[in-house]
Amino acid sequence: MKEKARAARQEQRIIGLVPTMGAMHAGHMALMEHARRECSTVYASIFLNPKQFAANEDLSRYPRPLKEDVEKLTAAKVDGLFLPSAEEIYPLGFSTYVAVEGLSDKLEGKSRPGHFRGVSTVVMKLFQIVQPHYAYFGRKDAQQVRIVQQMARDLNLDTEIVVCPIVREPDGLAMSSRNTYLNGEERKAATVLHRALQAAESEIGAGVRDSLQLQNAMRKVLQAEPRARVDYAEIVDVETFDPVARVSRPAYALLAVFIGKTRLIDNMLIEPAGDELLVEI
Repeated sequence: MKEKARAARQEQRIIGLVPTMGAMHAGHMALMEHARRECSTVYASIFLNPKQFAANEDLSRYPRPLKEDVEKLTAAKVDGLFLPSAEEIYPLGFSTYVAVEGLSDKLEGKSRPGHFRGVSTVVMKLFQIVQPHYAYFGRKDAQQVRIVQQMARDLNLDTEIVVCPIVREPDGLAMSSRNTYLNGEERKAATVLHRALQAAESEIGAGVRDSLQLQNAMRKVLQAEPRARVDYAEIVDVETFDPVARVSRPAYALLAVFIGKTRLIDNMLIEPAGDELLVEI
């Protein structure tokens, strides 16, 4: 991979990287398409990173449809797939980690201790190996993207982070590899995340700026779904991910909800535009 990346750079090709854990869906393919438009060489990586899963999480049952993934990447005209083993990424005696302090300790980081240390470490390694000019991430994992942006800035990395819109199913459920865990009834119930965000959007359209009111609107929808158990429903600043009392600057409405045993996340971007707020779900 390093040899190919060096050769591409020597040919002055623009390299794009789409890092994934596999189990490709339409959201992943949208990232590939975005990269294809902007870069002359596009690499995808598939690495199911053990360092970002806690002992009680779903690493062992995470979907691994490699044959189907390769077919999708081939159809998308991706130039190469980097498919390292855990032993290659974390050789015997591995002891160096990247930790983005502060941002990694709240919300997802609080619910999943050590998760973001694993994410930032493996992303740093992928950047070092592939040396991409651009790396493409989906906004659904908003906190993860923000942490990668901070890492790239703090360590002067020669990679620009490109954030792409959330891709949704026709009924509003955000695309996720974990959606495959849901049974029929749970799949119907999972649309409650999108409906909760829509409730907050409706409140914003009615002039509400108070974060507590927006949170309460989301929680009311979530609590009406018997299969849903709320981990968090917050309004936070897009830079710090700290709670905001009132939406007067760019913010996220963030959700983490268990549907049965499956934990799903979703978000909505809120941006001031004059006296109005623009919302992107």
